[in-house]
Amino acid sequence: PEDFAEPILKVCVHLSVHVDSVFAHEILCPLQLHRASCLDKLGDQTAMVSHVILMVLELWIFKANFQSVSEGPHMECTAEMVLPLVSNPGHVCITDEGLYFQPLNGYPEQVIQIKLHEVLRIYKRRHGLRPLGLEVFCTENDSCSDIYLKFYNTADRDEVYYYIATFLENHLMEHTAESYMLQWQRGHLSNYQYLLHLNNLADRSCNDLSQYPILPWVLADYTSPHLDLTNSATFRDLTKPIGALNKERLERLLVRISYQCMPEPSFMYGSHYSSPGYVLFYLVRVAPEHMLSLQNGRYDHADRMFNSIHETWKNCLEGATDFKELIPEFYGDDPSFLENKFSIDLGRRQNGSSINEVNLPPWSSDANDFLQKHKIALESQYVSENLHEWIDLVFGYKQRGCEAVASHNVFHPLTYEGGIDCDSIDDPDQRIAMLTQILEFGQTPTQLFTVPHPQRITPRFHSMTQSSSTYSTLTCSSEDTSFEDLTEESRKLAWGNMEQLEALSSCLMLPDDNTVACSSWDNNVYFYSIPYGRRQDTLMGHDDAVSQMCWYGDQLYTASWDSTVKVGAHDDDVNAVALNPAGTLLVTGCKGGTVCIWDAGSYGLLQQVQCHSGTIHHISFSSDSRHVLSTGADCCLKVIDVQTGTVMSSVRAEEEMRCFCWDGNTVLSGSQSGDLLLWDLLSNTLTKRIPAHSGAVTAMWMNEQCSSVITGGEDRQIIFWKIAT
Repeated sequence: PEDFAEPILKVCVHLSVHVDSVFAHEILCPLQLHRASCLDKLGDQTAMVSHVILMVLELWIFKANFQSVSEGPHMECTAEMVLPLVSNPGHVCITDEGLYFQPLNGYPEQVIQIKLHEVLRIYKRRHGLRPLGLEVFCTENDSCSDIYLKFYNTADRDEVYYYIATFLENHLMEHTAESYMLQWQRGHLSNYQYLLHLNNLADRSCNDLSQYPILPWVLADYTSPHLDLTNSATFRDLTKPIGALNKERLERLLVRISYQCMPEPSFMYGSHYSSPGYVLFYLVRVAPEHMLSLQNGRYDHADRMFNSIHETWKNCLEGATDFKELIPEFYGDDPSFLENKFSIDLGRRQNGSSINEVNLPPWSSDANDFLQKHKIALESQYVSENLHEWIDLVFGYKQRGCEAVASHNVFHPLTYEGGIDCDSIDDPDQRIAMLTQILEFGQTPTQLFTVPHPQRITPRFHSMTQSSSTYSTLTCSSEDTSFEDLTEESRKLAWGNMEQLEALSSCLMLPDDNTVACSSWDNNVYFYSIPYGRRQDTLMGHDDAVSQMCWYGDQLYTASWDSTVKVGAHDDDVNAVALNPAGTLLVTGCKGGTVCIWDAGSYGLLQQVQCHSGTIHHISFSSDSRHVLSTGADCCLKVIDVQTGTVMSSVRAEEEMRCFCWDGNTVLSGSQSGDLLLWDLLSNTLTKRIPAHSGAVTAMWMNEQCSSVITGGEDRQIIFWKIAT
């Protein structure tokens, strides 16, 4: 409005000198912005100036950039936009259509606009080890977001997060670390992709040099003329952190810092494996301005610059304070960080040689070749089989506590979230110094896993087992065989022994939805964890093959060819077992055709009916528990009255039926020919034949809503059926 224009103009003119001086200071000294909040550094006067400026911005700058005149603001607050080495203070406004950020210094734009319907993912971030960050992605790229905001209090951050989250229902679903782990474990994600996802979930971002993504050194050979990826000696030991790879240095560190006698909280390494300095050490050739900011306008000493892959690796092994890992660029497609395309004068070393392009290993012909071979090494058999060990150290259960101590993986307390509460420090200079140390000297990633990470499921190729020394190194052993990984079994199944595979007889999902129980012809019942893809336990079921199982409450009932089931002994081999919906009755079907009904509480036999002339394939209670339906090798469907034990109905088909689902009146059965047969038990007639499998239908499942059916057959096909409504 016109009556607002004059006072606003007067305020702006009155404050122009102060504002210009503030902005000039911040633009010329971006490192100061990185080290601490702008308002913390400049004090109350700047805070007052900024507050008035923000009041002005509220009136006209944001409104001028709204998508439409009807756009309604939801909330506004102060925040900072986090860039690789700079945090720009400004103002956030979120409306029913977009997210707006106005940097006070107008960099990189006067107003940054993000339409809410374009947002794919948002992540709560920690910044300076505090829950203040928010990162917004409008693209599939997991390493660099569209905007990274740092708020001054968690409540503002959370309100913006949950408001945006309401718009994401029709966009990409959020993935957890466990879901990515399962995709990686089964080969749907490469090692590189999986590590980037973990970094993203652990609050690592390319927008924040203090929390830049971390990737491991995977090779240990940078001197050979040829890279031999079939030799385990070529690779770095992924079970140990960088600081523990060299035994002699490790012993010197333990003695020098008296780790065993250090008062709590004790630590082993004074420097970290990732920090802004280490990131810029690698990226100086493509981001020289950042190193100049970090080094107060000059480059580091030439002898400490990134000059050689081999020398850098050697120093990480032998240096007293160098424990750095790698960054994603080492496994990417852009070699410019290894080249000096800008012809930057990086100085001369003590031997007189100038720092130019990075010296590469003899086994690489140029920077592109190095990256290509380095990427192949990351996806190699050895790394795939051992990467979970490194994940345990950086993102997992060996990151903290007694496991970290045992693994020599303990860093300074300030590198861990919760190590200190900066907000509780009253002295502003001390608080800024503490925050600066946190931001500049490294931060341990957010812990994603608190139990051992499972190994990747990988086939064992013949080329990896030619020498006994390689095989013994690559083969992992587990002291706890009851918690055996699935990959341990897969390793034993050499391609030449495929004809010796054991078949499982049945499987079921336990009520926790995280465990599958599998019965086997080898007399055992196996329990597998779904989230971690590994065997949890093995139960010796019977003296003969376990043919079928059922579960109720906390009870597992198993049927076996040794003529027994949990409730008692039989006169014949048991081939089928089922519980009624209430879990009070149990029915078993024998190979000789006998049906037995048991009291599941007292384990007493209630009814015994000679029902079929051959093996009973499948048996089940009706939903009201009044009847039992069975099918057998005699091609018959038999309905038995539970109370009297009499056969109420019998239907004979033209072929055997191995499995079925029923509701008391209608039966959907799987036939030997592969068709699905629909029966009406009231008229004892076949009403429909549905072509399904090219071999016998051996398994069938229906959901509780009777809307979906899954069938499996001898043709090795699994078919999902949707019942029309």
